[in-house]
Amino acid sequence: MTQTAALPTLQRLRAAPVVVFLASLCLAFFLAALASTGAQAAEPVKLSRDDTALDLTPTTDIYANQGEAFQVSTAAGADGIRRRIEVRASSDAHQGDWAVFALANVTDEQLERVIVAPHFRLARSQLFWPDLGSQRIIAITPSEGFALDRIASPDADVFRITLNPGAVITFVAELSTPQLPQIYLWQPDAYKDSINSFTLYKGIVLGIAGLLAVFLTILFVVKGTSMLPAAAALAWAVLAYVCVDFGFLEKLISVTSSDQRIWRAGAEVALASSLVIFLFTYLNLNRWHVHLGYATFAWIIGLGLLFGVAIYDPSIASGIARLSFALTGTAGILLIIYLGINRFDRAILLVPTWAILLVWLFGGWLTVTGRLDNDIIQPALGGGLVLIVLLIGFTVMQHAFAGGAYQQGLFSDLERQSLALTGSGDTVWDWDVARDRVITTPDISTQLGLSAGAMHGPVRNWIPRLHPDDRDRFKATLDVLLEHRRGRLNHEFRIRAEDGHFHWLQIRARPVLGSNGEIIRCVGTVVDVTEQKNSVERLLQDALHDNLTGLPNRQVFLDRLQSVLTIAAASDGVRPTVLSIDIDRYKQVNDSLGIAAGDNILIALTRRLRRLLKPQDTLARLSGDEFGLILVSERDPAKVADFADAVSKAIMVPINFAHREIILTASIGLASWVDQQENAQGLLSDAELAMYRAKRAGGNRVEPFRPAFRSTGTDRLLLETDLRRALDRKELTMAYQPIIRLDNGEIAGFESLMRWEHPKRGTIPPSEFIPIAEMSDLIGPLGLFALDRSANDLKDWETQTGVLPIFMSVNLSSAQLINNDLCNDVRSILARTHCEPSRFKLELTESVMMENPEQARLVLNKLKETGLSLALDDFGTGHSSLAYLTQFPFDTIKLDKALVAGAAEKRALLLRSVIAMARSLEMVVVAEGVETDEDAADLVKMGCHYGQSYLFGPPMDAASVQRLLKERFPLTKRA
Repeated sequence: MTQTAALPTLQRLRAAPVVVFLASLCLAFFLAALASTGAQAAEPVKLSRDDTALDLTPTTDIYANQGEAFQVSTAAGADGIRRRIEVRASSDAHQGDWAVFALANVTDEQLERVIVAPHFRLARSQLFWPDLGSQRIIAITPSEGFALDRIASPDADVFRITLNPGAVITFVAELSTPQLPQIYLWQPDAYKDSINSFTLYKGIVLGIAGLLAVFLTILFVVKGTSMLPAAAALAWAVLAYVCVDFGFLEKLISVTSSDQRIWRAGAEVALASSLVIFLFTYLNLNRWHVHLGYATFAWIIGLGLLFGVAIYDPSIASGIARLSFALTGTAGILLIIYLGINRFDRAILLVPTWAILLVWLFGGWLTVTGRLDNDIIQPALGGGLVLIVLLIGFTVMQHAFAGGAYQQGLFSDLERQSLALTGSGDTVWDWDVARDRVITTPDISTQLGLSAGAMHGPVRNWIPRLHPDDRDRFKATLDVLLEHRRGRLNHEFRIRAEDGHFHWLQIRARPVLGSNGEIIRCVGTVVDVTEQKNSVERLLQDALHDNLTGLPNRQVFLDRLQSVLTIAAASDGVRPTVLSIDIDRYKQVNDSLGIAAGDNILIALTRRLRRLLKPQDTLARLSGDEFGLILVSERDPAKVADFADAVSKAIMVPINFAHREIILTASIGLASWVDQQENAQGLLSDAELAMYRAKRAGGNRVEPFRPAFRSTGTDRLLLETDLRRALDRKELTMAYQPIIRLDNGEIAGFESLMRWEHPKRGTIPPSEFIPIAEMSDLIGPLGLFALDRSANDLKDWETQTGVLPIFMSVNLSSAQLINNDLCNDVRSILARTHCEPSRFKLELTESVMMENPEQARLVLNKLKETGLSLALDDFGTGHSSLAYLTQFPFDTIKLDKALVAGAAEKRALLLRSVIAMARSLEMVVVAEGVETDEDAADLVKMGCHYGQSYLFGPPMDAASVQRLLKERFPLTKRA
């Protein structure tokens, strides 16, 4: 029984610690929950009778996002008891932010105080996303008594409190924003005195800023210079900023707390923009570099856009404006230093003002970052801005009114003449005739490298330094002036400088007569005109002589030749001979060694030819590599021929250049004067005709002129003229020679050949007019005509007979191949005629590609991409380079008739090898010039695909081809 009763008691004793632990845990959770919904009051601030102003900011606790109901423990009262109070929000604008502070009256009397929380403080407002101000406190609730009364104030939240003796009161402030930059406790009278003192200061600063803005604006209207409106805009921006910062704007218009943030951001943006505009305008930056103008314009446009940003997010606009203001100040000092080093007066005068601006920027940075925090700094910075604009106004006015007397013409004629002479840079030449003393101002001796005053003194001191050819003329000019006692002295002469070079001087002066009518002085200017003289001489030299060799040019050559012909007509002892000398392969020298090497070679040849001449002979450079020579010293034909041979041999002497030996030859044409009616141009043309004949004969020869040469040149010119008209007159036609399949004899295609039916000369073969077309600009139109005509004829044949299994081959020239429009022209022709590109085959010779291989490869690749077939024509002649078969996109080889119809013993072996190689490369082989059926059979055995020669058919016109196709392909005729 005893044991049974003791068991529950023992169990209860064992369970007691568990209960205690659970109770402690619950109490801890309760205290934690209580702490999360409330706050402990800080230690109270003790007030005495002498405390006129206390900063409560450090002792004020901020609680953000605490909801509409806020619980707080009060500070311990006189009885040492802490109570807990709950405060509820009194405004819908409240967002759950609270501030708590406590005050203790330690005196034995009642204290009256005001709590002040300013809407905006520049200190600690930050550089980026700054706090631009707003209402801070909605209401303040004390732990004892009623809510505090608000005192109306546009700049701050002000509340009146009364503290009884020995009272300890905790205050809970209902905040509109979580930021509370400052909260002060003021004695009411001290607060009013502070407001009144700052009001006086702010009024003075506002008055100065307003007067300065108006004054600069009026000054701009009066003067109109570009820097004045920029300075006036800066002054108005500063005035706007000061009005907002000093609270003057609320006195003019009704402004809410949110509107005040917009106005403040707009004022800061205007201040930053106007500073950029002033710096750009005052320093005239677009004068120094156009990119500075573009950069400044973009900067100003960006700042202008910030006005719109300020409406939606004033903090962002204000932060960017503050950064721009700082960057402008930094960039400005760098520009001022650079321009000041370059002696730009405006930049130098702006240095003091900009130094103060940098100090202001540094102070502003210390303030907004909180490193400098007091109630005086914000108004001081506003006054500093006005001071900076005042200094800028003084600087601008100094420039605006500088030289005003000169701008208004307030000076005498003598002063005007003195200014004009100084501005011209001329030297004053003053000759005191009575004392025979010359003075120059500034001293011309230093310009000539002489010691100072060396040219001062008697006029005879100038004579030894004059050029020998100018001394007598100089003395005669002065003597005539003194003798006639009137007129003007305008004389040019050469004078030797200390370095031995002669300078051209020009004196322009007039005499001054005394009372007795004699010249007492001669005053004027002396100018160094050496550069002008040299320029004139260079122009004359360039107009009459070759720049490279210094030889007479073509015009001077013809003029001298005409003079010699005039003398020859009156004298039997003069019989001139004209030599036209053209250097062979000179273009190759330029292409391989460069233009500089070619120029040096021409200079060397000029020296050699000059050594062969006698004084009465003339050598000239007529064109790039052509020289002209008038031989007057020899009249015997044998000696003239010997002289021409000597010229040829002199040119053939090897020239060493860059460790290379260069041997040149010349084509020389001779024309002797025999006809007294011959003029200079005609005689030179005869010599050039002979030279061209020598060049066509292979060069390196002397060719005397014969009258028959004129007809050859005339015929060629007439033929070119007729060829230009042949297209319009429809004298050009196309003939088509069949290309047959060697295995079955069927027609595989045609090669189009151009024919010219001249109305007077009959049929002209292509071998005559194609070279003329290639040397002129006619080959392009002729090539397009051949392509267009061939495509149209092929289309007409198919219209009559149906689609035919044939192709058309058209020849291309080198001039067409280097034409960039060739591919577009071919595509246009194919599109217009609706011909398949695969039915066209373009033929090119090896020589065409050798002229410009890289250009040829690019153009041929484009043509191949179009779908055209490409054939290498005349294979077996020339170089026959196998590299062309791999470098260029050819798909066809046309064997030249010299290879096909040759009588060499190894012809068959060579043909078999070439055809086998082509078939291995998957290329089609066409044999030209097949003479017999046996040759055709042999080619079939070798694997040749096609044949073309008169054996299979001569070239025929389009109508004959159409009849032939109807006979060969009757089944393809359309219904």
